[in-house]
Amino acid sequence: MNELKLKVLELLKEDSRRSVPQLATLLDVTEEQVRRAVAELEDEKVIVKYSTVVNWSKVDEEKVIALIEVQITPERGRGFDAIAERIYLYPEVKSVYLMSGAYDLLVEVEGKNLKEVASFVSNKLSPLDRVLSTKTNFILKKYKQDGTIFEDRQDDHRMIVSP
Repeated sequence: MNELKLKVLELLKEDSRRSVPQLATLLDVTEEQVRRAVAELEDEKVIVKYSTVVNWSKVDEEKVIALIEVQITPERGRGFDAIAERIYLYPEVKSVYLMSGAYDLLVEVEGKNLKEVASFVSNKLSPLDRVLSTKTNFILKKYKQDGTIFEDRQDDHRMIVSP
């Protein structure tokens, strides 16, 4: 991948609302070069979606997010891909990652309440063939996501006193 495409990706990752003229100015290239680079990145499925990072704690909508550690038995010939595909097709599932370590998959699930997430785990996820065990961790508070800090930090303005 050429350097221009990498720089475009970095700038769009920081802020996907940046326009072609803004990107061209920041990169000191023509708008046509930026348009071509973005089009190629989209065609190659390097850029698959433009999204917004939302601090849901500031929105009056109840939402529960869980990270579920899943141990599975890989399928002969397809490894972890077949079971990962079955899991990521559920609408409650927001992300699925193949992991190294004590478990195989990390599944991010979103629901309206604890009961909805628990129902997903017990009625849909755990009964799947090849799922050996699950461990559910509920997210209580997000401090930072995708490089964005959610907390309004208050600097300590007290005078430093030393002995």
